[in-house]
Amino acid sequence: MLLLAFFTNFWLSFFEPPADTTAKIVVRQVNFTGNFRTRERIIRREMDVRAGDTLTRQKLDSLLEYDRRKILNTNLFVTVELKQKPVVDTTQLVYITADGKRIGNLKEIDLDVIVKEQWYMLAFPVFQLADRNFNEWWYERDRDFSRTIYGVYALHQNLTGNNDRLRLRAEFGFIPRLDIYYSTPYLDKKQRMGLTIGILRITNRTLAYRTNQDKLMFLGSESRTRERIVPYLTITHRPKFYGHHSFSAQYSITSVTDTIARLNPNYFLNGIKRQNYLQLSYSHFYDRRDRGQYALKGFYYGFNISQSGILPKDDVHLSEATLSFGQYVPLAKKLFFSYQTKAKFSTPGKQPFLQIRGLGYGGDLVRGYELYVIDGQHFGYAKTNLRYQLLNRTFNLSKLIKFRQFNTFPLAIYPNIYADFGYSRNQYPELNNSKLANRLLAGGGIGIDFVSWYNFVGHLNYSINHLGEARPYFSFGREF
Repeated sequence: MLLLAFFTNFWLSFFEPPADTTAKIVVRQVNFTGNFRTRERIIRREMDVRAGDTLTRQKLDSLLEYDRRKILNTNLFVTVELKQKPVVDTTQLVYITADGKRIGNLKEIDLDVIVKEQWYMLAFPVFQLADRNFNEWWYERDRDFSRTIYGVYALHQNLTGNNDRLRLRAEFGFIPRLDIYYSTPYLDKKQRMGLTIGILRITNRTLAYRTNQDKLMFLGSESRTRERIVPYLTITHRPKFYGHHSFSAQYSITSVTDTIARLNPNYFLNGIKRQNYLQLSYSHFYDRRDRGQYALKGFYYGFNISQSGILPKDDVHLSEATLSFGQYVPLAKKLFFSYQTKAKFSTPGKQPFLQIRGLGYGGDLVRGYELYVIDGQHFGYAKTNLRYQLLNRTFNLSKLIKFRQFNTFPLAIYPNIYADFGYSRNQYPELNNSKLANRLLAGGGIGIDFVSWYNFVGHLNYSINHLGEARPYFSFGREF
């Protein structure tokens, strides 16, 4: 009898007609679990699906997956689950629409939003390298441990439960730095307007005062060679889910010693030792990626325009615009392709060394050229990547770790190959004897990426550039 029942159920399930994806479903209520600190309205802000919605099965499933990604992209939670729970004895509900039509035979569900919060208070000692990246310190600075920064970094990522942040960064050693800011994404009841306010102070003893042949030149000193103070204010506007607008103002006050002004009269231009200016900027960013931390599908685009030098007595008058676009395309179940592009334009042609930024700063680089900075008034680059998902698992460590914020350990590993291209346009290459400006740059290689806890991403690459230079490069950090 058991064997007969098994075969009967097997054939019935095999010939069972597919689920009706056009059937209407009513969302009776939405329940939240696991948000001990985060307020419900912060999670609701990321959701298209609301209590009382009537949707087809296909539409509901699609929206719930997008909602799950949006909640996860707040960076407030380790895991997010959206579970549908059928409501019993409601298969023959009759609803009256706004135009008086009767709709019958609707099913009701309750939606459970189950989250596991991160550990929001982070406080740890700082010990890091002062150079642009690990590779420059390793290859160019002879692994000099005097070029280190130490201090304390304290961050609360959800101070009042409203996804607001308070950060304090106090650093000493090679580059003393004090940075404090407070940010709240939602000031109004409609949760559209946000505010960030902060101040940054940096003191340099050893300072990169110019570039020569596309390498930074440093001056070491026991006394202060540069001081910089930058108070700033940013107002954000997020009218819907995916688009962000930002309006920023900052006032920069920077001074250098006579030695810096003499070694590089173009540091501020014309050999001056002090530079003050007001900068205003506007940016827009539209993000439809599945995960901002490490995207596998979707796209984004953005642009920024800024004007440095608003007041009549400002020492800098510089206009700048940047454009960026990226797309992530799944090619197969575990195979993914992506590309990112960015371009920058600025004027006038003669710019202070402190402001001119080409390729090699931050993430604006062609892989294979991590040891170079190619100054330029304009630049553009394209990065391409083909990656394979070797591992993507979440490990339950509750038997070893009792803190709920740490007993879930996600780990993903992606071997990949890549090819990058870039160009930095410099109208005055003779000022720094540049060999890489005004020519096409090409680099590529193989690598492996590790994605884990709290937005940690590590990259281990082996790259080669058009100069024939080939070596391994390593980088890691938190990505948002």
